[in-house]
Amino acid sequence: MGMFCFQCQEAAKNVACTKNGVCGKHADVANLQDLLVHQLKGISLWAVKARSVGITDAAMDLFIVEGLFATVTNVNFDGDWFEARITEGQKVRDAVQAKYLATDGAEAPTHDSATFTVTTREEMLAKSETVGVLAEANEDLRSLKELLMYGLKGMAAYVDNAYILGAENPELYAFTEKALAEMTREDVTGDELTALVLECGAQAVTTMALLDKANTETFGTQAVSEVDTSLVEGPGILISGHDLKDLAELLEQTKDTGINIYTHSEMLPAHAYGELNKYDHLKGNYGMAWHQQHIDFENFKGAILMTTNCIKKPRESYKDRLFTTGLVEWPGLVHIADREEGKTKDFSVVIKKAQAAGSLTPVAGKKITIGFAKDQVMAVADKVIEAVKSGAIKRFVVMAGCDGHSDARNYYTELALKLPEDMVILTAGCAKYRYNMLDLGDIGGIPRVLDAGQCNDSYSLAYIALQLKEAFGLEDINQLPISYEIAWYEQKAVVVLLALLSLGVKGIRLGPTLPAFLSPGVTKVLVDGFGIKGNSTPDEAIAEMLAPASA
Repeated sequence: MGMFCFQCQEAAKNVACTKNGVCGKHADVANLQDLLVHQLKGISLWAVKARSVGITDAAMDLFIVEGLFATVTNVNFDGDWFEARITEGQKVRDAVQAKYLATDGAEAPTHDSATFTVTTREEMLAKSETVGVLAEANEDLRSLKELLMYGLKGMAAYVDNAYILGAENPELYAFTEKALAEMTREDVTGDELTALVLECGAQAVTTMALLDKANTETFGTQAVSEVDTSLVEGPGILISGHDLKDLAELLEQTKDTGINIYTHSEMLPAHAYGELNKYDHLKGNYGMAWHQQHIDFENFKGAILMTTNCIKKPRESYKDRLFTTGLVEWPGLVHIADREEGKTKDFSVVIKKAQAAGSLTPVAGKKITIGFAKDQVMAVADKVIEAVKSGAIKRFVVMAGCDGHSDARNYYTELALKLPEDMVILTAGCAKYRYNMLDLGDIGGIPRVLDAGQCNDSYSLAYIALQLKEAFGLEDINQLPISYEIAWYEQKAVVVLLALLSLGVKGIRLGPTLPAFLSPGVTKVLVDGFGIKGNSTPDEAIAEMLAPASA
């Protein structure tokens, strides 16, 4: 059995993965993911019906969000997990179906996604062949549906991260279910799907604001902080992903054990939060972006914990030291179970592995400065505004998003090096690993790289832009001296793009390649309506930034 997946930037030949995923996903896992997504559409059809008569189901809402998140690129590669999830999904669907059908005037949905039943892996795989991406024959409708789907997947990741910290917004569940249900309509139009795509972007802004609030209320407002990238003597645990609650619990459980904790890649912003940085054994950040983990995990001889996404196929040399938790899973790795109600996760097996591995070999690194999220930038807003008015800062360049394997991503390193010294980079996401070790200096004490965090902190970039728009008294966000250079890899970057489009941002440069899932027709809509463009060269990009506004 083959597969068809083009949801990430590294889709084979920028068309699609059809045998196995470039990400390492086996075809049967990809197909089970397709079937789960199909099932989530069906559950959502029942959910929309139920909501119309005042029936909601919190467990169902979470099931849908977690299911979408689990199908984000580089999250879950375990076929057994998806088989069990699909089986559980039938029970979730039956439960909401029973509640709704018990009401007066109930009208049951008839779409296949709302009615199908499978019991074995073989039946699931056979069914998956009929419900994948190519089930939609119209190329433009398929493109719009997948753009919406990947936006929903990215949004689900943020919704789930917020939920773990106790923050919820029922409207986000309702929109997700409405959008999934609308995709099942045979008569849905391109205009309707386009409207849903933009609504997804608007809902994403709400979602990211919710997550930002949850993070700051739980761990404190981010503060500008220096982070060491060295390793020191003593046992160590390297923690990656975005789940700050996992890190908090790990820090508490390793207190006074002699084990040092290091963050990796997506976990870098943890050092800016006071409630996390207060632990003396949180020593620093080690390694580069997620796609270099084969090197980083090989060289880090302690225990390693993956908390959310961005896992790669592990090498045998460190497989016994690598643990997963949350929705991230890889077959054969030890998985740390979810926390029980009122309890913390039990990381004792990770701790024991770190102790058994012994002391790390010290490695000298450099210090990098982080913590320039919205609160810190707004605290010096007067200074920033004055620098713009005086001409000391000519332009801000939002260089946000994901990193990846492609050599074409060196574009962002070259761009950062070539930007005139009166331009400031605003960044969030692991794309920063292409330039965050460079010494780019400052402008009147304002660093030329303002690191707002990772993709989970992208709200800061939107918030800062909106606040500057208001401060300068502008009617249009595009009148700001801001250029957007967005690097994408997976679906969380897609929803950040949709969020920017919903705010009216135009002229975004998206790279290193335009998504394979965009049909020529949909690409034309994005180019004509929003000025979306692909990468050119750093020199051409800078020339465009410097061109007069009327040009």
